[in-house]
Amino acid sequence: MKKFLPLALLCALLISCQMTIPFLGTPTQTPTATETLPPKPKRIVSSTPDLAPTPAATPAEYPAEGFGPSNFPADVDPLTGLGVQNPALLDRRPLIVKVSNLPRNVRPQWGLSLADHVYEYYTEEGTTRFAAVFYGQDASRVGPIRSARFVDDHLVSMYKANFAFGSADYRVRDRLFKQDYASRLVIETACPPMCRYEPKGANHLVTNTTDLTDYINKKKVKGGNSRQNLDGLMFKRQPFSNGAPADHVYVRYSAAIYNRWDYDQGTRKYLRFSDQADDLENGKNESYAPLMDRLTNQQISADNLLVIYVTHKYYSRTPEIVDIMLTGSGKATLFRNGQAFQVTWQRQALDTLIQLSGADGQPVPLKPGTTFIEIVGTSTKSDQNAADWRFTFQIP
Repeated sequence: MKKFLPLALLCALLISCQMTIPFLGTPTQTPTATETLPPKPKRIVSSTPDLAPTPAATPAEYPAEGFGPSNFPADVDPLTGLGVQNPALLDRRPLIVKVSNLPRNVRPQWGLSLADHVYEYYTEEGTTRFAAVFYGQDASRVGPIRSARFVDDHLVSMYKANFAFGSADYRVRDRLFKQDYASRLVIETACPPMCRYEPKGANHLVTNTTDLTDYINKKKVKGGNSRQNLDGLMFKRQPFSNGAPADHVYVRYSAAIYNRWDYDQGTRKYLRFSDQADDLENGKNESYAPLMDRLTNQQISADNLLVIYVTHKYYSRTPEIVDIMLTGSGKATLFRNGQAFQVTWQRQALDTLIQLSGADGQPVPLKPGTTFIEIVGTSTKSDQNAADWRFTFQIP
């Protein structure tokens, strides 16, 4: 189980760093051995308000048999099971963008509500970060963009994706740039596609997924930027069986990073609420606020919330570098339609998506729409109290 700094030492660190937002461990505002200072801005993007695209289309009469796990129609997004307004968007590789979650003044982020899939995972010293996968929709601004971690190697391979990130620790960079997909990695070298945006003096690194696609097409990456085989997921309107009630889902990574998902009967989605203050009392003083998207002014939501148990190994303890082994199989809990289902996740090969199956070994369908994946350690504790579910992150 993780050990954090004593409170007295923590306070001393916060005072010396003049932080306005306390959290556990080394302050994220001060670059450490696991962070790389971004280069100076190349150009500052306009502060003109962004326009969000039209949401993905849902067929008026969704087929009872649903879609997937293979043979998706040309105009159906295999990551959401939904028809798309512009099928030409599917004639490219998915785009993965690394997005910051701390310090809290980076919130609300841009563009997360338009991603098909969003992963949240542990980085170091009690913090998490997002990897947002864009495919069926574009977003005119995504960010703030931050640095990569080892787990991104798995994600890029899984989605056969292009990957935009803000550099990384040299050990992570070495692994990423030695892979066959190295030409599909995009870091800050020119604007567009990676630009500096400075609202109220902040120095955020952001991208526009349309600009990013154009840049990759001109770059002529190895293997091209054409449509890839993204089979593996199944989508149906109705769950495969009756699940346990699940109105609220809590995922606590640390005293600094914890979140809550509330099932909304109106939209039939899970709505995201994030920490707005540290809670050093093991859940007794948690304080939440809706996590909004600064691009769309919508609360982050998900049709499917998936909590997967994955082995976490220490690559280094000083500095703390964690390798998340997103291979093989493990247990998971799927939340959809206000219900919880105990399932198994598996990744059959390095270039295949995570697939879900039930106790009978048969594929488990997702609800058509977006999916948010919370990656937790295999020794993470889970508790259920009526329709409330709580996951408390731990590393073995």
